Amino acid sequence: MTHREILEALAGLLAALFTAMLSSTIVATALPTIIADLHSTQTAFAWVITAALLATAASTPIWGKLADLFNKKVLVQTAIVIFVIGSVIAGFAHNVPVLLAARVVQGIGMGGLTALVVAIIGSIVSPRDRGRYSGYMGAVMAVSMSGGPILGGVIVDSPLGWRWCFFVCIPLAVIALFLLQRTLHIKTERKEEVSIDWLGALLMTAGVSVLLIWVSFAGKADYYAWMSKQTVLLVGLGVVLLAATVWVEAKAKSPIIPLKIVTERTTGLAIIASIAVGLGMFGATTFLGQYFQIARGFSPTEAGMLTIPLVIGMLAGSVVSGQIITRYGKWKPFVILGAVLLVIGFALLATIDHETNLWLMGVFMFAVGAGVGNLMQNLVLAVQNTVSVHDIGAASSSVAFFRTFGGAIGVSVLGSVLASRVSELSTTGLAKLGITGNGGGGGSLDMNAMPGPVQEIVRAAYGDATGRIFLIAAVASVITLIAVAFLPNRPLRQTIDIEPSIDPMDELEEETVAAR
Repeated sequence: MTHREILEALAGLLAALFTAMLSSTIVATALPTIIADLHSTQTAFAWVITAALLATAASTPIWGKLADLFNKKVLVQTAIVIFVIGSVIAGFAHNVPVLLAARVVQGIGMGGLTALVVAIIGSIVSPRDRGRYSGYMGAVMAVSMSGGPILGGVIVDSPLGWRWCFFVCIPLAVIALFLLQRTLHIKTERKEEVSIDWLGALLMTAGVSVLLIWVSFAGKADYYAWMSKQTVLLVGLGVVLLAATVWVEAKAKSPIIPLKIVTERTTGLAIIASIAVGLGMFGATTFLGQYFQIARGFSPTEAGMLTIPLVIGMLAGSVVSGQIITRYGKWKPFVILGAVLLVIGFALLATIDHETNLWLMGVFMFAVGAGVGNLMQNLVLAVQNTVSVHDIGAASSSVAFFRTFGGAIGVSVLGSVLASRVSELSTTGLAKLGITGNGGGGGSLDMNAMPGPVQEIVRAAYGDATGRIFLIAAVASVITLIAVAFLPNRPLRQTIDIEPSIDPMDELEEETVAAR
């Protein structure tokens, strides 16, 4: 395909990706209002994000496998339709359980868009030239992540109300659907005896879900302690399910996550690195919006504006690295730089409290954003460079799966730690006012319903507790740095597919025939 044809096809793909990413970030600043309006808790706050991420993570490998077997254009359009259905249900949700179910449907559609867009680009552009187009993808992600919180804040503060945070994505998805119909033309290779490992997918989803449920409620006063019978039961069940997943995947004829790809050195290290990237990308955007609204008292619109440095860093990191990689073919320095920036950024954010200077916050967020921007697409690029085009869907979706899985685990774990810490600090603060009992870290997020002195204590508790969750993120980022340091520095190939190796015996036979 020519550069113009690629750009035309890319327009529809990026429109679809923009819609999916926007639906994730537009909720970030609206969530405190949504949870307060639906009279729910901090635990529900984390699960509205986690439910979508879990569904995205669980469905991504399935979509990636389907991309290697069926028409990618039809699949990406199907993912858009599923996403629209989930958005409509979310917009009309009247309680948290319905909202969570809708977010699961949205997550399934988002999983398809995340996996298929990357797989399609990998099918039409060589790794050497892919940096340029990956930069465009990173730019779209950055714009959606910056525009999402701001747009979400504006909608919540307007007469439209929070429900339009879900409805606004519908026309964008329909536009993407028609753009893809007109511009994307991919030849379909029909394969016989196609099979999908549904058992492996079910076991994997169940194992991840059980562990997320455990970490969401462990340590809460109304549920169970970290060291308890419930912990032993849930952790044991989760580990058994994931072990069964590995066993089934090893035996399956057509596994959802091919072990031969995942255990390859480049892919394996990229997956380890991607887990912390997901934690940074989803965890930072989720809890920074909450920090600005609850701890600092800003409106949803203002909270969205204050997260812009994070997204500028992502935009700069992804676009600049993509352009330079395309020109010089060197990718490893950028993933190492990204990991270093991620560690530094999270370590700096770990120092914040309810009175931290906003300019310093902007610098800290920019460092995290630049780290994510340098890592996210370039890790996928490194993996795609090592696999055949026939496996590019499975390989790309494996990295995307673990990135989203890291985000889901991160939001759930960080949300649980935040709720526990807020409860401790609130209890201590309220005791000084002569109020005894649980501080309610997992209680209502409706600040306006609290008396003035109590509201001041809870806001300070949220601000002071937020630094601890970023300390955990900084530790996870060190693992990313170690993983990318050991990535094999393979030159980017200039062909779409891996050139087949020539058997020495075949070469000898050809020379003999030529001599005759």
